[in-house]
Amino acid sequence: MYYKIYVSVLLLLFVFYGGNAQDCTLNIGGENTKTLISVFQLNKAQINQMQAWSAELQIETKGLEDAIEKLFAEHPQSTQEELATLADKYKAIQQKIVNASKNADKNLLSVFNERQYDRYLALCYDAIRTPIEINTTVVPDIQKDSVVDPE
Repeated sequence: MYYKIYVSVLLLLFVFYGGNAQDCTLNIGGENTKTLISVFQLNKAQINQMQAWSAELQIETKGLEDAIEKLFAEHPQSTQEELATLADKYKAIQQKIVNASKNADKNLLSVFNERQYDRYLALCYDAIRTPIEINTTVVPDIQKDSVVDPE
């Protein structure tokens, strides 16, 4: 009897956590660039591409952060309706920042070789995070590793 209840509770917990798992982001515009290079053993071409995408992301997010500052400075905030409108506009800009970051991560994932992509998936699952979905037009570049294979 207790076994059925225990299994049911565990099943519900897995469904709850699986449905609410956060995205497994790489955060290429963040401060963990050296960690990404080390963990995924990026080759020089991948590092150069990541740095270019990181620079593009910084430019894009800087513009969006400036838009947030302007919004707070200029938007009326006297009534609840004005505050609700402000919140909606803020959320929209924040979502653009999140989307830009995800797109940068997708770009990096698209140049991963098979081993790097498998490592990404394993780390995501270990951290109970949902891997970023890659469009069918952007799939990992399944290529030989930059490390010489002894076979």
